[in-house]
Amino acid sequence: MEGPRTSERRTRAAAGARATAACATAPLAVALLAVALLGLAPLPAGAQQRSDSAAAPVQDTPLQARYRAVADRLIDSALADSSAWLKMARLVDTFGPRLAGSEALERAHDWILEEMRRDGLENVHPEPAMVPHWVRGNESAELVEPRRAPLPMLGLGGSIGTPRRGITAEVLVVGDFDELARRAAEARGKIVLFDVPWRGYGRTVQYRVNGAIAAARAGAVAALLRSVGELPLRIVHTGVMRYDSTATRIPIAAVTAEDAAMLHRMQERGERVVVTLRMEARTLPDSPSRNVMGEVTGSERPEEVVVIGGHTDSWDVGLGAMDDAGGVVMAWEAVRLMQRLGLRPRRTVRAVGWVNEENGTRGGLAYRDAHRDHLREHVLAFESDGGVFRPTGVGFSGTDSAMAIVRQVAGLLRRIGADEVTRGGGGVDIGPITQLGVPSMSLNSEGIRYFWYHHSPADTPDKIDPREMAECVAVMAVMAYVLADMPERLPWGIPSEGER
Repeated sequence: MEGPRTSERRTRAAAGARATAACATAPLAVALLAVALLGLAPLPAGAQQRSDSAAAPVQDTPLQARYRAVADRLIDSALADSSAWLKMARLVDTFGPRLAGSEALERAHDWILEEMRRDGLENVHPEPAMVPHWVRGNESAELVEPRRAPLPMLGLGGSIGTPRRGITAEVLVVGDFDELARRAAEARGKIVLFDVPWRGYGRTVQYRVNGAIAAARAGAVAALLRSVGELPLRIVHTGVMRYDSTATRIPIAAVTAEDAAMLHRMQERGERVVVTLRMEARTLPDSPSRNVMGEVTGSERPEEVVVIGGHTDSWDVGLGAMDDAGGVVMAWEAVRLMQRLGLRPRRTVRAVGWVNEENGTRGGLAYRDAHRDHLREHVLAFESDGGVFRPTGVGFSGTDSAMAIVRQVAGLLRRIGADEVTRGGGGVDIGPITQLGVPSMSLNSEGIRYFWYHHSPADTPDKIDPREMAECVAVMAVMAYVLADMPERLPWGIPSEGER
């Protein structure tokens, strides 16, 4: 997941509220929940589900009565084994990091297409997309004064490199853009370090995206920033940055939260702080790539499509398990479940692995262009790119009449506690088609740990619980199948101002 594009799926405050509510139950359940929220252990399967007996029975609507049995079949099948987790782990372990333009990503695409065919998906094919090709190269940062020490770092995606000998300069540490503006006269010829504490992804990520521009306008020769991550454990997080035509291009990299704080303390004590930054980063010509997809073809209206998916690319420093191999595999598994159970909806359900979400959105744009003449036949676009944790429901963007239907479908997921529907759903990859009117949906989950690992070397399969991933598959399968099979299609269009 990339850029200042969505609100955080779940806040720490919400998790705390759930934990408080749980205190009214058995002490063991409270202890298990507390441990799981700290990321020390997964909840056992029984503790992951809400107790049906704790809530009053709800009478099914006619739509729910029609689809209750098939929804239960999909849920049972999804939860029967760990096939989704095993497929995700095989994908990321085999091909590793998959940055746009890399050979590893294209080998992963070949494998996905082959395995989709092996799984019996229909109309399996790629669609071309040209993607940016940024290469990190060797890189390092070293504290030179007041003492020598290596500084763990990651160059930001899209940054230029330094001269071969690197850049050695005094550091000016600032707490935000306003402080930099006040101290701009001090920044000339220095490396500006933004030591900005975590204030939520949407606010904090602005320093990663726009930090190089602000520092260059003040006359800095390079920029550093405190890594944009929620949990400071000396982990460095990368991510996209940008330049504009109004400022000189300077290199920019992230350092750990701990080291940013140390350099800040040194400056406050009046010590001269000097750092050497070396980066070989470069941008090569655009590279050919592709979106990959497979379907279960509709039985009555095959031209009408519910599209579900995630993105195949990842940053070059981690395996991209939760961001976003998990999202791709969950959509793929949802379609495979329909095939395996002999469920063929009236309309087509298409699982897509979009390319280049992390540093360009070229896959989403290519999909829009390839299907522009048929967007009215897209019933819904459903993206999972918010981590692979216990699902709580979905976010949805559409008309009020469509929202009412989605809420009914979500009721079929109550048994796994995933029946909540919030306003506002979408994603970077589906953004280009949802802007043209296609209703959009995103998977909501208890993503309290998402920004601990996001865009870092720690995004690996062990952070994902197989049971929780299976529940996510169930949500995508039930939503996609029912909305593709209903006799009357979901009302089309984006919400009006009054419905937002």
